[in-house]
Amino acid sequence: MEIMPQEFSSLLEAYPKDRRYALAVMQDMQRQYNYVPREGLEALAEYISRPVAELFSMATFYKSLSLKPKGVHIIKVCNGAACHIRGAVNLVGGIKRIFGIAPGETTEDGMFSMELVNCMGSCALAPVMTVDGKYYGQVKIESLSAIFEALRNEAKP
Repeated sequence: MEIMPQEFSSLLEAYPKDRRYALAVMQDMQRQYNYVPREGLEALAEYISRPVAELFSMATFYKSLSLKPKGVHIIKVCNGAACHIRGAVNLVGGIKRIFGIAPGETTEDGMFSMELVNCMGSCALAPVMTVDGKYYGQVKIESLSAIFEALRNEAKP
């Protein structure tokens, strides 16, 4: 799907033409498109009269922003100390076997993306992962297929 710059006008016009709102606009783009499109950065740069390179620098600094399209479902695997000790690496391996993706990648069909995060603050439930913000605690590799199959079935009309 190619995104045309005029599609960004409602996002841009919701904010004053001021650099301090650049991050908020990029967050809105992230929510709407599931990533920050290059065309969006260019439109924002023009709107606030700043170089695209400056906005690119901001977009790459914040982990919550992505310059690549993400999947419909975002899998986040906690790799904090407790989760790491209790098998987070095994979960990553299991997800890689199921989908053929590593952290930071998206499935070819655009349905799933996987991210490795530092801590989710749920150490008692380790290992923990979230899918679209829903927490799954004490996850076993054997339960991964059922979790993802349920999500695939939800997405079907």
